[in-house]
Amino acid sequence: MLKNFLVFEKICGIIGHPLGHTMSPTLHNAMFQHMGLPFAYVALPTPPDKLIEVVAAVRALPVHGLSVTIPHKEPVISLCDEVSLRAQRIGAVNTLYWRDGGLHGENTDIIGFCAPLGELGRSIRSALVLGAGGVARAAIAGLQDMDVANVAVSNRDVTRAQGLADEFGCTAVMWDVRGEVDADIVINATPLGMKGEFERNSPYDASWFKSGMLAYDLVYNPQQTLFLRQAQAAGCTIVDGLAMFLGQAAEQFRLWTGREMDVEFGRSVCLRALRDF
Repeated sequence: MLKNFLVFEKICGIIGHPLGHTMSPTLHNAMFQHMGLPFAYVALPTPPDKLIEVVAAVRALPVHGLSVTIPHKEPVISLCDEVSLRAQRIGAVNTLYWRDGGLHGENTDIIGFCAPLGELGRSIRSALVLGAGGVARAAIAGLQDMDVANVAVSNRDVTRAQGLADEFGCTAVMWDVRGEVDADIVINATPLGMKGEFERNSPYDASWFKSGMLAYDLVYNPQQTLFLRQAQAAGCTIVDGLAMFLGQAAEQFRLWTGREMDVEFGRSVCLRALRDF
Protein backbone atom coordinates (compact mmCIF):
# COMPACT_ATOMS: atom_id res chain seq x y z
CA MET A 1 0.00 0.00 0.00
CA LEU A 2 2.83 2.43 0.85
CA LYS A 3 4.46 1.73 -2.51
CA ASN A 4 1.24 2.64 -4.33
CA PHE A 5 0.87 5.82 -2.29
CA LEU A 6 4.36 7.01 -3.19
CA VAL A 7 3.59 7.11 -6.91
CA PHE A 8 1.29 10.10 -6.29
CA GLU A 9 3.60 13.06 -6.78
CA LYS A 10 0.85 15.69 -6.68
CA ILE A 11 -2.35 15.94 -4.67
CA CYS A 12 -5.50 17.73 -5.82
CA GLY A 13 -8.87 17.81 -4.16
CA ILE A 14 -12.19 19.50 -3.53
CA ILE A 15 -13.36 21.69 -0.65
CA GLY A 16 -17.01 22.26 0.17
CA HIS A 17 -19.74 21.37 2.65
CA PRO A 18 -21.35 18.93 2.35
CA LEU A 19 -19.45 16.80 -0.17
CA GLY A 20 -21.48 13.60 -0.19
CA HIS A 21 -22.89 14.34 -3.66
CA THR A 22 -19.65 15.10 -5.49
CA MET A 23 -18.35 12.98 -8.38
CA SER A 24 -15.17 15.03 -8.74
CA PRO A 25 -12.87 12.50 -7.00
CA THR A 26 -14.30 9.68 -9.14
CA LEU A 27 -13.83 11.63 -12.38
CA HIS A 28 -10.39 13.10 -11.74
CA ASN A 29 -8.84 9.97 -10.23
CA ALA A 30 -10.09 7.87 -13.15
CA MET A 31 -8.72 10.47 -15.58
CA PHE A 32 -5.31 10.64 -13.87
CA GLN A 33 -5.05 6.86 -14.08
CA HIS A 34 -6.36 6.77 -17.68
CA MET A 35 -3.74 9.28 -18.79
CA GLY A 36 -0.91 7.85 -16.70
CA LEU A 37 -0.44 10.93 -14.52
CA PRO A 38 1.02 10.64 -10.97
CA PHE A 39 -1.79 12.63 -9.35
CA ALA A 40 -4.40 11.81 -6.71
CA TYR A 41 -7.61 13.70 -5.94
CA VAL A 42 -9.23 13.70 -2.51
CA ALA A 43 -12.40 15.10 -0.94
CA LEU A 44 -11.74 17.60 1.84
CA PRO A 45 -15.06 18.31 3.62
CA THR A 46 -14.74 21.90 4.81
CA PRO A 47 -17.40 23.53 7.00
CA PRO A 48 -17.55 27.32 6.60
CA ASP A 49 -15.77 27.98 9.90
CA LYS A 50 -12.81 25.83 8.73
CA LEU A 51 -12.21 27.46 5.33
CA ILE A 52 -9.34 29.74 6.43
CA GLU A 53 -7.69 26.86 8.27
CA VAL A 54 -7.96 24.49 5.32
CA VAL A 55 -6.57 27.01 2.81
CA ALA A 56 -3.66 27.64 5.19
CA ALA A 57 -3.01 23.87 5.22
CA VAL A 58 -3.17 23.84 1.40
CA ARG A 59 -0.41 26.44 1.35
CA ALA A 60 1.70 24.55 3.90
CA LEU A 61 1.62 21.12 2.23
CA PRO A 62 1.27 22.40 -0.58
CA VAL A 63 -1.71 20.89 -2.36
CA HIS A 64 -1.28 21.15 -6.14
CA GLY A 65 -4.82 22.29 -6.95
CA LEU A 66 -8.35 22.42 -5.61
CA SER A 67 -11.92 22.44 -6.84
CA VAL A 68 -14.11 24.77 -4.78
CA THR A 69 -17.83 24.17 -4.34
CA ILE A 70 -20.77 25.26 -2.16
CA PRO A 71 -20.55 27.32 0.05
CA HIS A 72 -16.98 28.55 -0.53
CA LYS A 73 -16.93 29.95 -4.08
CA GLU A 74 -17.34 33.55 -2.93
CA PRO A 75 -15.52 33.68 0.45
CA VAL A 76 -12.43 31.88 -0.90
CA ILE A 77 -11.67 34.89 -3.12
CA SER A 78 -10.17 36.82 -0.22
CA LEU A 79 -7.79 33.91 0.50
CA CYS A 80 -6.22 33.90 -2.98
CA ASP A 81 -3.00 35.70 -3.93
CA GLU A 82 -4.42 36.50 -7.34
CA VAL A 83 -7.84 36.13 -8.98
CA SER A 84 -8.47 35.96 -12.74
CA LEU A 85 -10.47 38.66 -14.49
CA ARG A 86 -13.15 36.05 -15.28
CA ALA A 87 -13.49 35.07 -11.62
CA GLN A 88 -13.50 38.73 -10.56
CA ARG A 89 -16.31 39.47 -12.99
CA ILE A 90 -18.38 36.51 -11.80
CA GLY A 91 -17.51 37.16 -8.17
CA ALA A 92 -16.82 33.48 -7.51
CA VAL A 93 -13.87 31.08 -7.64
CA ASN A 94 -14.31 27.36 -8.30
CA THR A 95 -10.67 26.45 -8.97
CA LEU A 96 -7.39 27.03 -7.12
CA TYR A 97 -3.99 26.37 -8.66
CA TRP A 98 -0.42 27.55 -8.25
CA ARG A 99 1.05 30.07 -10.69
CA ASP A 100 4.37 31.87 -10.28
CA GLY A 101 4.49 30.83 -6.64
CA GLY A 102 1.09 32.27 -5.79
CA LEU A 103 -2.30 30.68 -5.16
CA HIS A 104 -4.42 31.68 -8.14
CA GLY A 105 -8.23 31.69 -8.19
CA GLU A 106 -10.10 30.91 -11.41
CA ASN A 107 -13.68 30.20 -12.43
CA THR A 108 -14.23 27.44 -14.99
CA ASP A 109 -18.00 27.21 -14.39
CA ILE A 110 -18.80 29.72 -17.13
CA ILE A 111 -16.99 27.57 -19.72
CA GLY A 112 -18.90 24.49 -18.62
CA PHE A 113 -22.21 26.36 -18.50
CA CYS A 114 -22.06 27.78 -22.03
CA ALA A 115 -20.82 24.66 -23.84
CA PRO A 116 -24.08 22.64 -24.07
CA LEU A 117 -26.15 25.71 -24.93
CA GLY A 118 -23.81 26.52 -27.80
CA GLU A 119 -24.22 22.97 -29.09
CA LEU A 120 -28.01 23.34 -29.19
CA GLY A 121 -27.75 26.21 -31.65
CA ARG A 122 -30.99 27.78 -30.43
CA SER A 123 -31.68 31.48 -30.10
CA ILE A 124 -32.32 32.48 -26.49
CA ARG A 125 -33.89 35.88 -25.90
CA SER A 126 -34.91 35.63 -22.24
CA ALA A 127 -33.82 33.60 -19.24
CA LEU A 128 -34.82 32.96 -15.63
CA VAL A 129 -32.03 31.93 -13.25
CA LEU A 130 -33.17 30.32 -9.99
CA GLY A 131 -30.63 30.81 -7.21
CA ALA A 132 -28.10 33.46 -6.23
CA GLY A 133 -24.91 31.58 -5.35
CA GLY A 134 -21.63 31.10 -7.18
CA VAL A 135 -23.03 28.88 -9.94
CA ALA A 136 -25.89 31.34 -10.54
CA ARG A 137 -23.27 34.05 -11.05
CA ALA A 138 -21.55 31.92 -13.69
CA ALA A 139 -24.89 31.25 -15.39
CA ILE A 140 -25.78 34.94 -15.58
CA ALA A 141 -22.34 35.86 -16.90
CA GLY A 142 -22.57 33.07 -19.48
CA LEU A 143 -26.01 34.18 -20.64
CA GLN A 144 -24.75 37.72 -21.06
CA ASP A 145 -21.74 36.46 -23.02
CA MET A 146 -24.26 34.70 -25.29
CA ASP A 147 -26.10 38.03 -25.79
CA VAL A 148 -29.29 36.96 -24.04
CA ALA A 149 -31.15 40.27 -23.86
CA ASN A 150 -33.38 39.69 -20.83
CA VAL A 151 -32.06 37.85 -17.78
CA ALA A 152 -34.06 37.59 -14.56
CA VAL A 153 -32.84 36.11 -11.28
CA SER A 154 -34.98 34.83 -8.41
CA ASN A 155 -34.00 33.56 -4.98
CA ARG A 156 -35.78 32.87 -1.71
CA ASP A 157 -33.64 35.62 -0.19
CA VAL A 158 -34.77 38.60 -2.26
CA THR A 159 -31.91 40.72 -0.94
CA ARG A 160 -29.39 38.33 -2.49
CA ALA A 161 -31.31 38.24 -5.76
CA GLN A 162 -31.48 42.03 -5.91
CA GLY A 163 -27.79 42.34 -5.11
CA LEU A 164 -26.94 39.96 -7.91
CA ALA A 165 -29.28 41.78 -10.32
CA ASP A 166 -27.73 45.13 -9.47
CA GLU A 167 -24.22 43.73 -9.94
CA PHE A 168 -24.90 42.18 -13.35
CA GLY A 169 -27.45 44.65 -14.66
CA CYS A 170 -30.33 42.17 -14.85
CA THR A 171 -33.77 41.94 -13.20
CA ALA A 172 -34.60 40.57 -9.75
CA VAL A 173 -37.88 38.69 -9.38
CA MET A 174 -39.63 37.84 -6.12
CA TRP A 175 -39.52 34.10 -5.42
CA ASP A 176 -43.30 33.88 -5.07
CA VAL A 177 -43.89 35.14 -8.63
CA ARG A 178 -41.04 33.36 -10.44
CA GLY A 179 -43.57 31.20 -12.29
CA GLU A 180 -44.99 34.30 -13.97
CA VAL A 181 -41.73 35.17 -15.76
CA ASP A 182 -41.92 34.62 -19.53
CA ALA A 183 -38.57 32.98 -20.31
CA ASP A 184 -37.15 30.93 -23.17
CA ILE A 185 -34.95 29.08 -20.68
CA VAL A 186 -35.27 28.35 -16.96
CA ILE A 187 -32.07 27.44 -15.14
CA ASN A 188 -31.88 25.69 -11.78
CA ALA A 189 -28.83 27.07 -9.99
CA THR A 190 -30.04 25.98 -6.54
CA PRO A 191 -29.21 22.73 -4.69
CA LEU A 192 -32.85 21.63 -4.98
CA GLY A 193 -33.01 18.23 -6.65
CA MET A 194 -29.49 17.26 -5.61
CA LYS A 195 -28.88 13.72 -4.40
CA GLY A 196 -29.67 13.48 -0.70
CA GLU A 197 -32.03 15.60 1.40
CA PHE A 198 -33.05 17.86 -1.52
CA GLU A 199 -33.63 15.11 -4.10
CA ARG A 200 -37.43 15.21 -3.98
CA ASN A 201 -37.54 18.99 -4.38
CA SER A 202 -37.69 21.28 -7.39
CA PRO A 203 -37.37 25.08 -7.50
CA TYR A 204 -40.05 25.32 -10.20
CA ASP A 205 -43.62 24.04 -10.21
CA ALA A 206 -44.46 21.49 -12.90
CA SER A 207 -47.45 23.56 -14.05
CA TRP A 208 -45.21 26.48 -14.99
CA PHE A 209 -43.32 24.65 -17.73
CA LYS A 210 -44.50 25.31 -21.28
CA SER A 211 -43.83 23.18 -24.36
CA GLY A 212 -40.85 24.51 -26.31
CA MET A 213 -39.05 26.00 -23.33
CA LEU A 214 -35.50 25.06 -22.41
CA ALA A 215 -34.95 23.69 -18.90
CA TYR A 216 -31.32 23.52 -17.74
CA ASP A 217 -30.48 21.97 -14.38
CA LEU A 218 -27.00 22.69 -13.07
CA VAL A 219 -27.38 19.81 -10.59
CA TYR A 220 -25.67 16.75 -12.07
CA ASN A 221 -26.33 14.11 -9.42
CA PRO A 222 -28.82 12.63 -10.14
CA GLN A 223 -28.60 13.19 -13.88
CA GLN A 224 -32.40 13.29 -14.21
CA THR A 225 -33.69 15.55 -11.44
CA LEU A 226 -37.35 16.14 -10.60
CA PHE A 227 -36.99 19.56 -12.29
CA LEU A 228 -35.89 17.91 -15.55
CA ARG A 229 -38.41 15.08 -15.43
CA GLN A 230 -41.27 17.51 -15.02
CA ALA A 231 -39.91 19.79 -17.76
CA GLN A 232 -39.56 16.90 -20.20
CA ALA A 233 -43.09 15.72 -19.46
CA ALA A 234 -44.32 19.23 -20.36
CA GLY A 235 -42.59 19.12 -23.75
CA CYS A 236 -39.52 21.16 -22.89
CA THR A 237 -36.01 20.60 -24.25
CA ILE A 238 -33.86 19.64 -21.27
CA VAL A 239 -30.15 20.04 -20.54
CA ASP A 240 -28.72 18.17 -17.57
CA GLY A 241 -25.87 19.29 -15.38
CA LEU A 242 -23.43 16.60 -16.50
CA ALA A 243 -22.34 18.59 -19.56
CA MET A 244 -21.50 21.61 -17.41
CA PHE A 245 -19.77 19.43 -14.84
CA LEU A 246 -17.54 17.86 -17.47
CA GLY A 247 -16.80 21.19 -19.15
CA GLN A 248 -15.69 22.93 -15.98
CA ALA A 249 -13.74 19.86 -14.84
CA ALA A 250 -11.89 19.63 -18.16
CA GLU A 251 -10.65 23.19 -17.77
CA GLN A 252 -9.57 22.48 -14.18
CA PHE A 253 -7.70 19.41 -15.38
CA ARG A 254 -5.87 21.51 -17.98
CA LEU A 255 -4.87 24.13 -15.40
CA TRP A 256 -3.50 21.49 -13.02
CA THR A 257 -1.79 19.18 -15.50
CA GLY A 258 -1.21 21.11 -18.73
CA ARG A 259 -3.01 18.28 -20.53
CA GLU A 260 -6.38 18.08 -22.27
CA MET A 261 -8.93 15.83 -20.60
CA ASP A 262 -10.36 12.89 -22.55
CA VAL A 263 -13.95 14.16 -22.21
CA GLU A 264 -15.63 11.13 -23.77
CA PHE A 265 -13.84 8.85 -21.35
CA GLY A 266 -14.84 11.22 -18.56
CA ARG A 267 -18.47 11.07 -19.63
CA SER A 268 -18.44 7.26 -19.47
CA VAL A 269 -16.89 7.41 -15.99
CA CYS A 270 -19.58 9.82 -14.78
CA LEU A 271 -22.48 7.87 -16.26
CA ARG A 272 -21.20 4.70 -14.64
CA ALA A 273 -20.81 6.49 -11.31
CA LEU A 274 -24.32 7.96 -11.49
CA ARG A 275 -25.76 4.48 -12.01
CA ASP A 276 -23.93 3.28 -8.88
CA PHE A 277 -24.91 6.19 -6.59
